[in-house]
Amino acid sequence: QVQLVESGGGLMQVGGSLRLSCAASGRMFSDIGWYHQGPGKQRELVASVTTGGIINVADSVKGRFTISRDNAKNTVYLQMDSLKPEDTSVYYCSAVSGPYRYWGQGTQVTVSS
Repeated sequence: QVQLVESGGGLMQVGGSLRLSCAASGRMFSDIGWYHQGPGKQRELVASVTTGGIINVADSVKGRFTISRDNAKNTVYLQMDSLKPEDTSVYYCSAVSGPYRYWGQGTQVTVSS
């Protein structure tokens, strides 16, 4: 059974930092990452990392967010620095195994000014 356990969301002031974690279990995942979905918007990639260390990062967060992966633990971390109000969103962990993509339940990140 696939499980994606997300943690680390919450409320933070502008300029602050948060760290999201996603522990994936039940399969071997070639790619694990984070997506966000604001109100009335489509779900979009924030950052992802493969088992081989290939990283994709959205232009909107480059230089502010850092993704890393512990392959032994199948856990991905998203370090979010210099937070902006527009980073406010629900963040979803997503993991790929073969032809399948799995989603976590989402964690709210709110950046207040």
